[in-house]
This record gives sequence, structure tokens and C-alpha cells, in this order.
Amino acid sequence: MATRIRPASKKCTVIGGSGFLGQHMVERLLDKGYSVNVFDMRQGFENERVHFFIGDLCSKKDLLPALQGVNVVFHCASPAPSSDNKELFYRVNYTGTRTVLQACKEAGVQKLVLTSSASVIFEGKDIKNGSEDLPYAKKPIDYYTETKILQEKEVLGANDPANNFVTVAIRPHGIFGPRDPQLVPIMVETAKSGKMKFMIGNGKNLVDFTFVENVVHGHILAAEYLHKDSPLSGKAYHITNDDPIPFWTFISRVLIGLNYEAPKYKIPFVLAYYLAVFLSILVMILSPLVKIKPTFTPMRVALAGTYHYYSCERAKKDMGYKPVVSMDKAVEKTVQSYAHLKKAS
Repeated sequence: MATRIRPASKKCTVIGGSGFLGQHMVERLLDKGYSVNVFDMRQGFENERVHFFIGDLCSKKDLLPALQGVNVVFHCASPAPSSDNKELFYRVNYTGTRTVLQACKEAGVQKLVLTSSASVIFEGKDIKNGSEDLPYAKKPIDYYTETKILQEKEVLGANDPANNFVTVAIRPHGIFGPRDPQLVPIMVETAKSGKMKFMIGNGKNLVDFTFVENVVHGHILAAEYLHKDSPLSGKAYHITNDDPIPFWTFISRVLIGLNYEAPKYKIPFVLAYYLAVFLSILVMILSPLVKIKPTFTPMRVALAGTYHYYSCERAKKDMGYKPVVSMDKAVEKTVQSYAHLKKAS
């Protein structure tokens, strides 16, 4: 295993620190004795131990004050994948990341840890225990993923040990946990509207869902093991719960925990996929006349009906990664945190 080097100056900046993952990251870094700057477009939360810098990710002038005297930058700023704003995806994930890299080098930052995504190698077809050696998707499942591929290539390509600037990309998959504004709230809304009665496929497809505390743990380990002579330098690492679970089992456990019915009817995967393709074409034809945002898309069918889970062997070997919260405990903590969304008995 690589040598663990804790930063001499435990001063770091979390870009996107007001978001779901970012807030959890900030809390854990403070627990571990780091001095933390947060750079974001909004403050998002109150904490007197945190130095907040509000600004535009694409502005080096805005970024530089947040990076002074900083040894490590965690870059986890990203628009919600469920958005359909292509311009925003490109601006934040690609243009903004290039600006971050320039600002880091100018400010003398030594390490950059990027929050990437395991989906950069996913094309809507089964991946079982996929390693980081799989090539980037030639046909990414959506434009968000396309820009995450561009982003990861930029960050890993900027790795420059000779000039004391090293980078690593962390690829989580299916992040969930308390305060998540996406997965559980959307699931509950779908159940309330009566659209959670059907499961796609036979219900056996294994998928990685990753508890937010494990994602944070992987990022901090990466920062502490990353240095110019370490194997992490310029590499990507999958970080998951290392416990793949059938997609519909996970969904059902959360819904039942919140007093909603689990999906009970099955739609064959091929039928669901081609139906979603047909609806997408229909929406495209009608788009000049009416604005429709479909929820039943080929991308969502692929995510719900295929195997996609990833190996953490590289992270275990190079930085001693293992999940700090089990899947059972993670689901329990998540359900408890959404007690306010429970269906009245």
C-alpha cells in the first residue's frame, strides 16, 4: 500500500462545499482537524469554523482568494444530473474545472481531489465488477456524463508531479444519505403520484449505491495518500459501498421504510427501453409546440434495469479503502433522516 502523508498544513478548500456531498465533506474534515474554506455560489449553511467564499467557478479572480495557503482542494461542485441544462453542465463541469486547475497552480495548491462519477465508463449495458481500466464511454448515457468525462480527462491530464501538483479522481456511484435533495425526495414524489408500481426487468440486476459518508471517507483517504511519488497520482478510483444490491431491492427498502408500497409489477427490460425511446422521439417531435420533460427516458430505464457495479480493489490496495458504514446501517440512517417524508399510517 502507498505511504499515507497527512498534509503539513491541514488547510483545504472544498469547491461546491454548500452542496449535498460538500456539506458532509466539510463536517468530516473539521472533525479530522482540518481548517476548511468553502467556495460556492451560495453559502448554504452556517458554521463559524468555516471560511466562506462566494463566487463564480469560472472566474479565476473569484477563486484565487479561497485558495491562498491551501494544500489540498476537493472539487465536488456539479449541477444536479437530473437537470436538462446542457449549457450549465458544460460550463460547470468542463469550463469551470479548467479555471479551477489554472487557479490551483497559480495559488501553489499541491493536490486536487476531483469528484468524478463511475458512470464515465457506463453506456447503458451491463457492467459487473467493472475496473477503472475500462475505457471511457464512447456513447455516454447523457450529456451530464459526457461533460464528466471531459472533466476527468482535464484533471488527470493536469497531474504534474515534477512541478509539485498532483491530481486524483474519485468515482462514486449512486450517492445517497441524509440531506440528499435528489434520490429519496424524487422517489417519494414518484410514489405519491402512483408511478412507483412497476419495476423494470426481473428485479435481479445488481447496482452500486454508495452512502455519502463512505464517499467522503474515500475522498479524504485519497488526499492523504496522494503525493508526487504515490500510485494515486494521475489516477481514477472507484469508491462504493463495495456491496452491490439489486436495484429494486434498494428502492423497495427505502420506500417501505417510509410507509410507501414497493413496486410489485414487472415490465420486461426490452419493452420498457423501446417504449422510452418511442416517447423520447415523440417529445422531440412535439418540442416546437409544447415543452415536455419526460421522466420515463432510455437513460433512466438503463439505470434501473441493467447491472452496473464497480470494483474497489484499486482503492483498497493503494489507499486502504473500506466502507465505514454498511449498506444496512446506511439505509437505516437515510430512512430515519427522511422521517418528515413518511406517509401517514
